[in-house]
Amino acid sequence: MAETLGQLLPVYVLADESGSMASYVGDLNEGMKSLHVALLGEPMAAAKVRFSVLGFANSVTERLILADLRSEAELPRLSAGGGTNYDAAFGALLERIPQDVRTLKSQGYRVHRPAVFFLSDGQPTCGEEWRETHRRLTDRSVTSAAPNVIAFGIGEARAATILAAATQQEFAFVSIPGAQLGESIARFFTALTKSVVESGNAMAAGQPELVVEKPEGFRLAIDEV
Repeated sequence: MAETLGQLLPVYVLADESGSMASYVGDLNEGMKSLHVALLGEPMAAAKVRFSVLGFANSVTERLILADLRSEAELPRLSAGGGTNYDAAFGALLERIPQDVRTLKSQGYRVHRPAVFFLSDGQPTCGEEWRETHRRLTDRSVTSAAPNVIAFGIGEARAATILAAATQQEFAFVSIPGAQLGESIARFFTALTKSVVESGNAMAAGQPELVVEKPEGFRLAIDEV
């Protein structure tokens, strides 16, 4: 029962599944597989994390919710098709995260501020209304469990948009010009894996903090705007 008194970090992967990602679904799924294998090899860190995967296009598909990766045979596969609806993406988190935090607390856990790893290869197709939804999600006076959002832009994603999606300037990254999308996706998952493992290990050591690894082949978005 001791673990139920410990602290957990809810981690959300919010992945772009729009039509422009169709040629790179294999890269997304290989990245998910490598993440799973890496976490299985780090059981101390994995024990401190609960993992969710949401894909967004015109709408949002919840692929995995609050999973202990140590007990998952494999991670869900992503797909592609449709637009790039940022409003639906952040709206789903606005509904999902408070519910998840309540669930974990009811199980006896102390819950670290959730972390969202957001990946997109293009501009939002929903207009600008996503900004208000995002504000409500990340405003701690509105959403007590407001997450840290670490945003990664690849392909046609603009630095200014990715910067607006992240909750801190140092949490916004864009791939270097001319980078191959498949390679950028692989590097995103490498950085995600390192961030989750190091954050989990910090929590296991009694020093809870969110560790964010800057991926190779990416620049800070603030340097590009």
